[in-house]
Amino acid sequence: MKRILHRIILSIVTCSACLSLQAQASFPDGTPISAWFKEVNPTKIETLGKLYRITDFDIVADSTLVQTAKIQAVIDKASKSGGGVLVVPKGTFLSGSLFFKANTHLHLEEGAVLKGSDFVGDFALIKTRMEGQTVDYFAALINADRVDGFTVSGKGTLDGNGLRYWKSFWLRRAFNPNCTNMDEMRPRILYVSNSKNVQVSGIHMKNSPFWTSHYYKVENLKLIGLRITAPEKPIKAPSSDAIDLDVCKNVLIKDCYLSVNDDAIALKGGKGPQADKDPNNGANANIIIEDCAFGFCHSALTCGSESIHSYNVIFRNNTLNKARKLLQLKMRPDTPQTYENIRIENIKGNVVSLVFIKPWTQFFDLQGEKAIKLSYARNITLRNIEMDCEILFDVNNSDQYKLADFNFEQMNIQASKKSYIAQAYVDNFKLTDVLVNGKPVIKK
Repeated sequence: MKRILHRIILSIVTCSACLSLQAQASFPDGTPISAWFKEVNPTKIETLGKLYRITDFDIVADSTLVQTAKIQAVIDKASKSGGGVLVVPKGTFLSGSLFFKANTHLHLEEGAVLKGSDFVGDFALIKTRMEGQTVDYFAALINADRVDGFTVSGKGTLDGNGLRYWKSFWLRRAFNPNCTNMDEMRPRILYVSNSKNVQVSGIHMKNSPFWTSHYYKVENLKLIGLRITAPEKPIKAPSSDAIDLDVCKNVLIKDCYLSVNDDAIALKGGKGPQADKDPNNGANANIIIEDCAFGFCHSALTCGSESIHSYNVIFRNNTLNKARKLLQLKMRPDTPQTYENIRIENIKGNVVSLVFIKPWTQFFDLQGEKAIKLSYARNITLRNIEMDCEILFDVNNSDQYKLADFNFEQMNIQASKKSYIAQAYVDNFKLTDVLVNGKPVIKK
């Protein structure tokens, strides 16, 4: 009898372990996680073609001299010669917008600083993607469009040199409180679009005038070991998102440190009443964010504010310190949105709000339509969470959106202000082993 009981217990434990491994090996909708997500290989620039060291081409380390044309000429030379790597050595080099082409790459050696000009006239006005729209706007410091296999690597720095732009933005906002983020002309640091098999690794991106790094229609993207920073004080760096994913598929963000004066990782994809019908827009899918540390930011993970569909997102094994929110879902009344199959697990640290879901009404435009667009958030799982916060469930009930199939499990939360979960706001809300301030969660 004892042997039979032992076999039953062993079978149950084995099945549980198998189910756990199966869950870890799959995205929330059951799609298998491919081996690609487990492969993290350093960029070996010696395998990428000839190395073009910029100081070999009459380019000097000078933080006051804008050398855009000379640096671009080296990129163009590499491209015409079949490709290669633009190598920036130790020193500070000032530039406006640079455009990488097929088979070209960027490597920043330790101590190298490629710094953006603080005059927007040094940045090309081009057709680009910005805030969920395809518009004429300023190119980034580093641009790569249709550059499959593009890499940025090294231990150096891309410096957005944003202080002058930030001051101008806040002055404009004081003069006109209704000015939008795009009204004050300012570039991003890195913009990659319409590309596959991209890796950005090792570098520091800091002080961006606008969004720091923006990826549009990129498939198979790895962001590894990055440090991305922009200050919250004494001068706030407005809309300095660390990573914006815009219609991207298969993304690994690993071993990064992110601390900016806006969202750390934001999932974009389009906005407007007919956004889901625009071929320029689309979904973000199959995203893993793991082993990262988050300093001050408005939210560690945000869906929106320009997003029509984001799904199969795993946010795991991360730590937060001074972030305002762990998860934020921005629900626009002018855009049909679906956020689904999001799993957040093995998280420690502190935030102001653990989960934040509210209508997002900043600069929205129904474009002549009368009825708001209904949005959805479903199959959202938080598990194995150990956090200190002020507000546990910072969620407004609204007829603008529907929330369903939330699952909170194995959570140990210290909440100093609001410690309850409004379960009635969510259709099918499951709580398992959720402790708040040492007690089972209060149901309301």
